[in-house]
Amino acid sequence: MGTAGRECAETDLTPRQHESSPYRKLKVEPVFDAAEIRHLRNPRFATDDNCPSELAGIMDPELIAEAQHEIMRWPGYAPTPLHTLAALAREAGVAGIHYKDEGGRFEPGSFKALGGAYAVQQLLRQEIGARLSRNVSLEDVRERRYPDQAREVTVATATDGNHGRSVAWGAARFGCSCVIYIHREVSEGRREAMEAYGARVVRVDGNYDDSVRQAQADAATSGWFIVSDTSYSGYTTLPRYVMAGYTVMMKEVLAQFPAGHVPTHIVLQGGCGGLAAAVSVYLWQTLGARRPRLIVVEPVQADCLYRSIASGRRTDVVISEESLMAGLSCGEVSTLAWTAVQQAVTDFVTMNDDLVAPTMRLLARGGQDGPPIVAGESAVPGVAVILAASGRQDLRQALGLLPTSEILVLGTEGATDPRIYQELVGMASGAEAAG
Repeated sequence: MGTAGRECAETDLTPRQHESSPYRKLKVEPVFDAAEIRHLRNPRFATDDNCPSELAGIMDPELIAEAQHEIMRWPGYAPTPLHTLAALAREAGVAGIHYKDEGGRFEPGSFKALGGAYAVQQLLRQEIGARLSRNVSLEDVRERRYPDQAREVTVATATDGNHGRSVAWGAARFGCSCVIYIHREVSEGRREAMEAYGARVVRVDGNYDDSVRQAQADAATSGWFIVSDTSYSGYTTLPRYVMAGYTVMMKEVLAQFPAGHVPTHIVLQGGCGGLAAAVSVYLWQTLGARRPRLIVVEPVQADCLYRSIASGRRTDVVISEESLMAGLSCGEVSTLAWTAVQQAVTDFVTMNDDLVAPTMRLLARGGQDGPPIVAGESAVPGVAVILAASGRQDLRQALGLLPTSEILVLGTEGATDPRIYQELVGMASGAEAAG
């Protein structure tokens, strides 16, 4: 399995100033021509057609099926749109670029709504059942049939914004209490969004990983239940539910592509690795040999997955400067995710924050054959990397981009902080009234 004996293939992608981007028709800013991109081909990528049993143990097909069955029955559920960016694809010299727009995913407005809230529901099913000494179903929790017992439970988590918002929304929906820990750089708009669901928000002096540790310590002394999207030694059950929830997004994508067609490439976000693990394992189980090439993008300031692949072991990053891509500013790789991504993800890429606002502005403008898209800071790295590759043969070659390539980009959030969105894009997102 894989090629563990090979050394990491890190590509020198120093910008070539003489190469001009063909995107001038789309009014792409010159910053993409000079983008500093690091690329690492995963030497441990497993080429097997069948998903290994150890990964099926992490993302059990029955666990996934239960999550999809339940979430698709939540009030307000609807598949999020898959936009075809035809003009972008033509200029990039590929067959298609498809943007999965999670900006309208339930009330929280990001793919995280599929994970944290579902884990809260599963936790309540278990806890209420234990307190009543009877079987309690997910439907019972969804319909709030045991409100007194639910109120006795308090869930807690640490967040950069979106996961905490999902947990707070789930707690409000299912009737339990909620405490959210945020670090010093999380915006006031994101804090207010969590408080709007009735959560108590505690700000911690430090980075995301500091807020994780504080949440764990306080939960242990207060009898609260941690609902985290990252796993660590001794804590793996609820993160598996979180990852299972994320697969709803990919089930929709496979249904939205024409019958018999799948993307050749998927570009998605890094963070702690939970999304990458969920997507890669689900597609391996579902598509086998037809699974797409997976490219994970991280901020250069928070490149824990990139460094872990380069070193061959989980490697933490001490974050001294927060990325503008707030949801991706994680310095520690999830233990469950690491087991999956080191085998199932093909490429790892890092990028600078300089590309974030120009990409958001480009998507917001739309075009003659594509709708305007409201994309938050953490939604755009996939599009940004494709834009950087538009006039860079070295980057195109490193990522395996061909004229026949069909690229799926996961647009994981909308304007989750409308004030920051307006500052970066120069126009309102339309989310102010709802926020």
